[in-house]
Amino acid sequence: MHIAHALAHAHDLGVDRLDAQLLLAHGLQQTRSWLITHDELPLDRRQQQAYLDALARRLAGVPVAYLVGEREFFGLSLTVTPDVLVPRPETEGLVEWALELLPSAPGPGVVDLGTGSGAIALALARHAPPAAVVATDASAAALDVARGNAARHRLAVEFVHGHWWAPLAGRRFGLAVSNPPYVAGDDPHLLALAHEPRGALTPEGDGLAALGQIVAGAPDHLIHGAWLLLEHGHDQANAVRRLLHARGFGKVSTRSDLAGLERCTGAAWAPQG
Repeated sequence: MHIAHALAHAHDLGVDRLDAQLLLAHGLQQTRSWLITHDELPLDRRQQQAYLDALARRLAGVPVAYLVGEREFFGLSLTVTPDVLVPRPETEGLVEWALELLPSAPGPGVVDLGTGSGAIALALARHAPPAAVVATDASAAALDVARGNAARHRLAVEFVHGHWWAPLAGRRFGLAVSNPPYVAGDDPHLLALAHEPRGALTPEGDGLAALGQIVAGAPDHLIHGAWLLLEHGHDQANAVRRLLHARGFGKVSTRSDLAGLERCTGAAWAPQG
């Protein structure tokens, strides 16, 4: 079997062409462009078996990022493992919004709640280097992945183990961001996400519990005028806006992703009186 036949075989099995190229390139320790210009080269028995095994795992629903061990996010190549969610392109909108707000933040310090692989925190540290970035996660295993990514890119982020605001007693920040679990516990899409950590996808119930906890605790950790930015499900924007209004936040607004779906909602902590 040579490279062209290997990719054709993946197509016959129903594996997406890009996924097949990524898996084969990873197995051969080459780039996708190299595959295209060397598609007549044969695979040895070990390479062929490793590739077929990877295709089988992909067909079983294992994300490509787990199979190749990394995913790009906001220009950073990040190590990912089954201990963390695979970073999604739509989350880059949250980072872009945060970067817009940082120059006028009312004080130093940015916190990323539930950092997972460290994607958001590291993107902010890379593109807003004067900011002191703190990141929390309740999973020690996830923090190990995030710390490894910080070391890989030589980015300074303070990682703290704990649930949402709990490990940050007495600390206040000029900006807070979070992509918490927000999928409803009975959402059928969870079946296709079975290989990712369920606790990072859903808080069970209606999917709003984690968002509610973050909003409820935010005033004790935000400088007056600081923004809280939250990623949420495409059908949760109204509910998140209500949570923020009820807690006393102002300037509540929502942004849509590239597909036109309401994806991120933010507000400023500026109570009256």
